[in-house]
Amino acid sequence: MKQFFLAAALFIISSTGVYAADSSKTVTLYKTPQCGCCEGYADYLRDYGFEVTVVPTHDLVSISSEAGVDEEFQGCHTMFIDDYVVSGHVPIKTLNKLLMERPEIIGITMPGMPLGSPGMGGEKQDVFEILEVGSNGSIIYNTE
Repeated sequence: MKQFFLAAALFIISSTGVYAADSSKTVTLYKTPQCGCCEGYADYLRDYGFEVTVVPTHDLVSISSEAGVDEEFQGCHTMFIDDYVVSGHVPIKTLNKLLMERPEIIGITMPGMPLGSPGMGGEKQDVFEILEVGSNGSIIYNTE
């Protein structure tokens, strides 16, 4: 009976999509030194069990470009987790989808600094457009 309840609890937690895919995941997040919303995003990830190292840099555009994110699709910050690059204020549900499904792509990006996204202030204005970064260019990966 105990195993049934444990299995049921794990199913409920996993079906919500709001937990860290692996609480031992470590993230290195590169951001411009004065950006407060990126610090807010790092705190958001920590709230979901990620270990986040924040690295202030003035070379964010080149770090993102070298990682494979076209300049026109870059987000506010760039982070590396496992073998993926993640650019911008990507919601935890989408980040977990990436880490659980493990597609053969370079990573994902949410361009710009959309209001209401994790770490940003304001109310969500539109559906978040999250793009795949891969050999086929940037295509829709997921929308929130």
